[in-house]
Amino acid sequence: MQVREVMTESPVSCPPDTSLAEVARMMAEHDCGEIPVVDGHGRRPVGVITDRDITLRAVAKGRNPAEMTARDCMTSPVFTVNPDDSIEECCQLMESHRVRRVPVVDAEGALCGIVSQADVALRANGRVNEVVKEVSRK
Repeated sequence: MQVREVMTESPVSCPPDTSLAEVARMMAEHDCGEIPVVDGHGRRPVGVITDRDITLRAVAKGRNPAEMTARDCMTSPVFTVNPDDSIEECCQLMESHRVRRVPVVDAEGALCGIVSQADVALRANGRVNEVVKEVSRK
């Protein structure tokens, strides 16, 4: 099974200068916990920002989220997969980097999708327990 068979196509994304308030609104509107941060030109992922990133890098540190941008809280570098990669390769990447979501990039490196643990759980049976266990490992 390939990544293209389980990925969510055309995920919402934002440029690095997007305010954290806007990032949080996007997460709420699109019911997601991660927004890929893309450059302004080729839509290449330069990072990702999660609800956890906002909590730990802004709120928990006493910083004012209203004065911060995606760049201030994003995780970088970003680990990506291609649509033609196998689900096994994607799961191995998730496990080795302990991430719950992986942006998918096309041949030019532009964002074209995203794969989450839920995508794997719903569509790629047999591998779910291992992925969840490894990603959640402390």
